[in-house]
Amino acid sequence: MSGSLRKRTERLFGDRAAARSVLTMASVLALDGADKGTVSAMAGPLQDAFGIGYAAIGLLVSVVAFVGAACTVPFGLLADRVPRTRLLAVTATLWGLAMLASGAAVSYGWLLVSRAFLGAVTASSGPAVNSLVGDFFPARRRARMLGFVVGGELFGTALGFAVSGVVGSTLGWRYAFWWLVLPTVALVWALVRLPEPARGGQQGLSGRSGAPDDEGPTGPARQARARADVAPDERLVLHTDPRTLPPWRLVLYVVRIPTNVVLIVASALGYFFFAGLRAFATVFTTDQYGVSTSVAGSLVLVVGAGGVAGVLLGGRFADRLLESGYLNARILVPVVCLLGVPLLVAPALHTTSLAVALPLLVGGTALLGAVNPPLDAARLDIVPPLLWGTAEGTRTVLRTLSEAMAPTLFGFVADHVFAGRHALEYTLLLALLPLLAASLLGLPALRTYPRDVATADASARTAADSGRAPHDSAEDGTRRDSPGDAPHSGSRDTPHDGSRDTPRDGSGPGGGDQPG
Repeated sequence: MSGSLRKRTERLFGDRAAARSVLTMASVLALDGADKGTVSAMAGPLQDAFGIGYAAIGLLVSVVAFVGAACTVPFGLLADRVPRTRLLAVTATLWGLAMLASGAAVSYGWLLVSRAFLGAVTASSGPAVNSLVGDFFPARRRARMLGFVVGGELFGTALGFAVSGVVGSTLGWRYAFWWLVLPTVALVWALVRLPEPARGGQQGLSGRSGAPDDEGPTGPARQARARADVAPDERLVLHTDPRTLPPWRLVLYVVRIPTNVVLIVASALGYFFFAGLRAFATVFTTDQYGVSTSVAGSLVLVVGAGGVAGVLLGGRFADRLLESGYLNARILVPVVCLLGVPLLVAPALHTTSLAVALPLLVGGTALLGAVNPPLDAARLDIVPPLLWGTAEGTRTVLRTLSEAMAPTLFGFVADHVFAGRHALEYTLLLALLPLLAASLLGLPALRTYPRDVATADASARTAADSGRAPHDSAEDGTRRDSPGDAPHSGSRDTPHDGSRDTPRDGSGPGGGDQPG
């Protein structure tokens, strides 16, 4: 690596090891996005090959999400118990086999079944990736790093539209699926070589112990405790290792966190619109703006670049606001962005002028992309580290169900409610309403977030004080971090009077050996 490239890498990610982890996690989501973009890019050829309509095309996307929703919570629980990098390597291998089967389909039923299998194996990506990012980076950097990771999904989606569109137009729709096997092989190789980080330990990727998670004035937990009116919710403070409890209690615990419930619903509504738009982007672009399928794929790539810029800037901006003392930055940024998306996208969907629509769509996609990194970081802030996989799995169920319903519902509405030349236009305009609802739902989280952050931090520190610190050694055999090295363990952050914290003997109102 040249000196200038090394400096750029360190400036963006911190060091080469951090860059490696971020790019690998981003590649996992990119492959998922590329596959979904491929279905949309090949909507026309698939309709011709199997004699199907809009609803059947939507079902090809929806079945992946429905099956994924059923498998996500089990994978989330598994991600909290097994090496996550190995879990991703195994499922990515199965992923490649599902793509081969999709391209080899000789009937619509075959294609539908292969998509269902793909949905089952891709369900591991959300919980494992989110949990790994939480352990690779301290809280004050997570939104920015998650911006790079989430950007991979948007980049992969745009790549799926563009490359699969060209490959499919040149060689046929089967090759539009088969070419994705090549990056899958590269991804498996990268995952096998990626080290498993210590859970909750924030160990530096270069082998050094990282800075404590909330060390310094910008850590969310320290800011929450520093506010005179913010104390942990004693009813939700954990007093033992949650992995010893039944899975249903863990799921019940994460859905009792007030901010988590709001963020889950708001995120699901955002993905509902994005999934529907993604499924019919190529068909809508060709009909509304009068361009060819290959040109439409290129335009989607341009619009996708706006989304990538949004996820990168959204996470960075939220972290900057956090450093400046705005504790609610990771909630406020998504609320404002969700409110702005319909203002830009609605006129772009209505006009037939590509010159007018393109900059508006780029701007709207950028705002939509800026929503996810702060929300993802906020969810890590409000959940104890040993439950990150479970919490993400639970959240992904609703998100995946919304993604599953969107393409089929969009197709049904376009076929049967707004039938005619403007059917997709009116359908997409109607789908902007959930984004406004998501923005309004984010307002209560501005009030509940600080307390939930303090509660998650108290849970981690109480477990450490009881001798069950949630900083397990990495599954690859690295050393177990001592409580002094753990981000939430030290007396460094414990108030001297103890007035804000859970009693160390677990006798507080939320005491006991089970969550809630």
